[in-house]
Amino acid sequence: MPPVPGEAKEHRTVSRVMTILELVSQSANGLSLAQLAAALDAPRSSVHYIVKGLVATGYLTENGAYTLGPAVGTLLATQQPPVDRVARASLESLHSLFDETVTLCVRIGESVVNIDIIESTQPIRFSPALHVRRPLFPSTAGKCFLAYADQRFRDTYLDIHIEETEKRRRAREELDRIAREGIGYASKEVTPDLGGVAVPVFHGDKHVAVLTVAGPRTRIDTRLEKIADATKTEARHVAERMMAQ
Repeated sequence: MPPVPGEAKEHRTVSRVMTILELVSQSANGLSLAQLAAALDAPRSSVHYIVKGLVATGYLTENGAYTLGPAVGTLLATQQPPVDRVARASLESLHSLFDETVTLCVRIGESVVNIDIIESTQPIRFSPALHVRRPLFPSTAGKCFLAYADQRFRDTYLDIHIEETEKRRRAREELDRIAREGIGYASKEVTPDLGGVAVPVFHGDKHVAVLTVAGPRTRIDTRLEKIADATKTEARHVAERMMAQ
């Protein structure tokens, strides 16, 4: 009998994607490419093509074995208050205090994405793009995500994206400092004219977002300590509001 128009039909690639995610979610230590290929009874090359796509979009993380990536959390957002809604009052507060551009960022795979922005009203200002993926390194917000990322993911990411040994060493030192102090600063080497801070936002013990304030370095540097303290305070307020809901 021919299929009824509009009737749902199984699609082999979609089925493989869902099976991979289900298998990985049930494995405490992740699964290798060989294990996934065997479980799917599929050619390793075909499975490799799929998992690479899932890694690129953040649904899997590759650290010797494949584990669930941070983008899966986006699909489960109904289990926690939407961070952009909860954080909006804090963005408005920081914008009111300093009239510099304030952003809320999330990590998707190996990218950082601005999900909310309030731009400075001043003629010369930082004007970032909304909902556009940017590499984790060397952006200030991306470094903040790397600082709190799984150690294996962080090491693998730096090894792949930074060729020079000395630069990798300095990057690791900076990430360690961010994790200790709970704040990242815009690097003069990366953005000579742009200053700013990035502070992690947590939901319980889970790192869910980064709050940033940025603008021309000539304005930021004269108020850096006040901006840093206020951004840390608002990041805590966001965390408290998320836990209260």
